[in-house]
Amino acid sequence: MDPGRKGREGGVIAPEGIPFLLGAMALAAALFLVWPRTIPATLFGVLLVLFVGWFFRNPDRSPPSLPGAVISPADGKIVYAGDNPPGRYFGEPGKRVSVFMSLFDVHVNRAPVSGKVVSVQYHPGKFLAANVEKASLANEQNGVLLETPDGHRVAYVQIAGFVARRVVCDLVPGDTVRVGQRVGLIRFGSRVDILLPSSASLNVREGDRVRAGESIVGVVK
Repeated sequence: MDPGRKGREGGVIAPEGIPFLLGAMALAAALFLVWPRTIPATLFGVLLVLFVGWFFRNPDRSPPSLPGAVISPADGKIVYAGDNPPGRYFGEPGKRVSVFMSLFDVHVNRAPVSGKVVSVQYHPGKFLAANVEKASLANEQNGVLLETPDGHRVAYVQIAGFVARRVVCDLVPGDTVRVGQRVGLIRFGSRVDILLPSSASLNVREGDRVRAGESIVGVVK
């Protein structure tokens, strides 16, 4: 990771969520001042602050040490696990695992492997529901290609959805990351695709639940 971006790992709240939390607190204070004895307004303000703080939570995670393991970059539900044709991030056939992040999942994204950032590609697009297959190509997205110390290449793609309108990526080409490191987030529900070489074996299937920084989605041989 570039030294200028150190310090974004820790904290109970993800740094990108602090402005939203401050805004919610300001709104709650304004409601209390305008309607000091109105229980619904006060309750709404308190619940809003609690929800924003909960949504941008940034829990600690401990990646497993299995050699060759590819860790899920996102919390959520597996909506696809199988073969993947050549595309904009991988020039040859491989494997893909897609993780759908609902509004209630942790939205901090983490590096699936340790290695060097080869490229970061942003593509504008639509805001279709992130759990449908065509969202992988049609939606606004940001793809990060990583190369491990062993020379394997793994990519993860942050895909905006119908509600999510903001993809945040903390990396630039040339950065180095460690597996499980916090690398960004997607605001308010979306999806992350993990692209692996064809030689990789997958450890998950559709319907499974995974945790960013902890769940093994595949193993690169």
